[in-house]
Amino acid sequence: MRGRTVLITGATTGLGRHLARDLAVRGARLLLHGRDAHRLAAVVAEVSRWAPAVRAYRADLADLDQVRALAAEVRRDVPRLDVLVNNAAVAVAPDLPRQVSRQGHELSLAVNHLAPYLLVHELAPLLAAAAPARVVNVASMGQAPLDFDDLMYERDYDWELAYCRSKLALIMSTFALAPEWRDRGVTVNAVHPAHLMDTPMVRNSGLTPALDVDQGALPTLRLVVDSALDGVTGRYFDRFDDARAHEQAYDPEAVTRLTAATRALVGGGAVTAAAPPARPRASGPGTPPRVPRG
Repeated sequence: MRGRTVLITGATTGLGRHLARDLAVRGARLLLHGRDAHRLAAVVAEVSRWAPAVRAYRADLADLDQVRALAAEVRRDVPRLDVLVNNAAVAVAPDLPRQVSRQGHELSLAVNHLAPYLLVHELAPLLAAAAPARVVNVASMGQAPLDFDDLMYERDYDWELAYCRSKLALIMSTFALAPEWRDRGVTVNAVHPAHLMDTPMVRNSGLTPALDVDQGALPTLRLVVDSALDGVTGRYFDRFDDARAHEQAYDPEAVTRLTAATRALVGGGAVTAAAPPARPRASGPGTPPRVPRG
């Protein structure tokens, strides 16, 4: 990884922080995102012992304006991006009612799907400049079909199903983006790293951790560094296995509907960094309290 630049979202705790350490000792230049300034400073100080260069970016991904601002900072700071790891995630605490993002979108969908989708497109020029480059979307084996008549989950809300729906949306967008990016030298894959890792998000959701974070870091790290995966794109991995996601992810009509809805929700033509041609926390208003995030 020497000479390569990697952006990790949600890098201050759990899987993101572990991955930052793993890549730092491999010599990667790290761009680390977080919401909390103190935790962000702590992880930067830690990995700076090994990484040749580390930059910190503070943003709340529940606000699409902050996602755009984050991408603009990255575009200003670096000329290329070899790997984007969309790791940051949210699961609304079980004792809270339905929550919404700064733009009024259901919170899990906003952070776990809309923000990664927007970030990929905003960073398109940097990924293309680094080709062959990789996008790694940290998904989950917890997947539930989307209801396109109630995409914002306004009826009969359930926090766990909201999370599972958002993670399936992330996988579906992975499959949709892969063909578009293949000829530009960028691979896009999704991975379920481990079942119930011992992270703040799992514990704050009232669930019992089943595996250590390092057991989830290895499958994710593999998608970042393994040369055997050069050119492999549009896949969903269950840890180390090339696996099959929920059936809705393979429904062309559902993928098309989600893509159209996603483009509308992130602002359609408002994406500032157009996709390249093929080659020959500062919390904003409306951000809910006590929501555990990865």
